[in-house]
Amino acid sequence: MSTTGRISSGNIGDDQGVRDPNTGLVFFELSHEFGHYTPVLPGLKDIQIRRVATHAMHGVLTSHLVTVMHNGTHVNAPLHLAQRGLGVGQIPLEYFFANGVVVSIPKGEWEYIEPVDLENATPTIDKGDVVVINTGWHEGYSDSMEYFGHSPGLSVAAAEWLIAREVRLVAIDTASIDHPLATSLAQRHRFIGPHVVELPRRYKKKTGHEVCDDFPQWMPAHRLLAEAGVPTIENVGGGVDGVTGRRCTFHALPWYWPQGDACIVRFVAILDASGDYRIEKGN
Repeated sequence: MSTTGRISSGNIGDDQGVRDPNTGLVFFELSHEFGHYTPVLPGLKDIQIRRVATHAMHGVLTSHLVTVMHNGTHVNAPLHLAQRGLGVGQIPLEYFFANGVVVSIPKGEWEYIEPVDLENATPTIDKGDVVVINTGWHEGYSDSMEYFGHSPGLSVAAAEWLIAREVRLVAIDTASIDHPLATSLAQRHRFIGPHVVELPRRYKKKTGHEVCDDFPQWMPAHRLLAEAGVPTIENVGGGVDGVTGRRCTFHALPWYWPQGDACIVRFVAILDASGDYRIEKGN
């Protein structure tokens, strides 16, 4: 792993990271908080968390959780959209502890991330990198139609560009790798969707076009990446701004669940200014 460059950090905070006093490693939270009232992807049931044992009655706290794994900051396995693809517990561990980049690609409502954006991003996206895309939409993470339905997404060409670079994993600070109007949020696919019936209306009112005409493919970027064996992480947040424009080492281990289609993760960026641990310094 690369050990070039230095950083100076030590302040505690989301964007400044937390420095371990023994090793000097700096950790940045890249996840959104998970729990009661975590924003749920439209079409999925609400997260249920209840206490089955309490300190007052039992002297111990135990919780019961019911959730679809596609909520909060989570990783999608290739199996999610590629039949016979790898489940989260089958993906090699080195995919989830690896070097890569956090790139700034600001985008507005319903815009596409295109190959030119990736080509011009800094630091340069190299073969085998974890690629984290900061569009700025993590700032609006909430239970809102705007966050889920008006965000940008990867174009087919951008997904193909990343596959050609043989990237290890792709993460983004929106609810979906794909453009939201190319998902079941806004269009009908087989027997599902649209889950947000207002979205096609809003799009037609703004553009005069039908969603199905402008977005004829269903989740194309998702499917291309899955078929190429590239895991994806959605709903990146936390202190991602603090490492944007840097090379980092990333940690995001899912459960050891061989047939899992997705898994909620604690996504972390790690910097090593000393170089003693042979992980990225952040330059």
